[in-house]
Amino acid sequence: MAKAYEKIADELRAQIRGGRLKPGDRLPSEADLIRSSGRSGPTVQQALRVLQAEGLIEKQHGRGTFVRRPRALVQRANTRHQWEKDRARAPERQRLETGATEHDTGLGVGDLVFHATYREVEASQEIAAALGVEPGTALVERTYRTRYSAERSPFSLVTSHLIRDLVKANPDLLDETKEPWPGGTWNQLHTVGIEIDRVEERVTARPPTVEEAEELGLPPGTSVLVLRKTSYDTDDRIVEMSVVTLPGDRTEMLFTTHLERW
Repeated sequence: MAKAYEKIADELRAQIRGGRLKPGDRLPSEADLIRSSGRSGPTVQQALRVLQAEGLIEKQHGRGTFVRRPRALVQRANTRHQWEKDRARAPERQRLETGATEHDTGLGVGDLVFHATYREVEASQEIAAALGVEPGTALVERTYRTRYSAERSPFSLVTSHLIRDLVKANPDLLDETKEPWPGGTWNQLHTVGIEIDRVEERVTARPPTVEEAEELGLPPGTSVLVLRKTSYDTDDRIVEMSVVTLPGDRTEMLFTTHLERW
């Protein structure tokens, strides 16, 4: 037998999925739900917590509880890497027309808000091991945030590391004001004679930190996918390593493997 809070949650869920309550609509107040259901405050609150954990509703401080608007989906496919490599040598006009985020979301350049920050750091033990360099090696640490202009939270949290000595021949690659860079990292590396040969990606899932959940706007209980991407050049050197933290409620990972025919 369903518990009292489950019955309340079921009714509201049916209204949301049936379209009677639409994205952005305000739910009845807790007082109204208590009166209409004949249940106690804690029972109504538990029902709302269930729906919030499912990502169907969200509480807005001082305003009430609303049906959550579906967020733009990101489909990150492994085929994007060949697309990025091909684009790296395209004319600048073509590179300016679209980027990796537009590729993954179907949005246009004008739909996005982009922010990048650069700083020079020394490689920690962990990062040095990942890049195959000595601890203390000078790196360029870059952080990226891109969001849909109609939303408040970014699609992902990106931290990228380049080995400074590999890119210093082009001073523009040390300057965050040159972002967004047409053609992204692949073109940046191309300007200093580096061609990417292969990309290795490792994906794990875990609960978000408090800071990650807040920045990504995650519903309670939503996990993040952590993608660690390592790029190797044609001389088998690691030339870039990035960690991408992706929200589990809006990210789809698509892997296509072409097999040789018999």
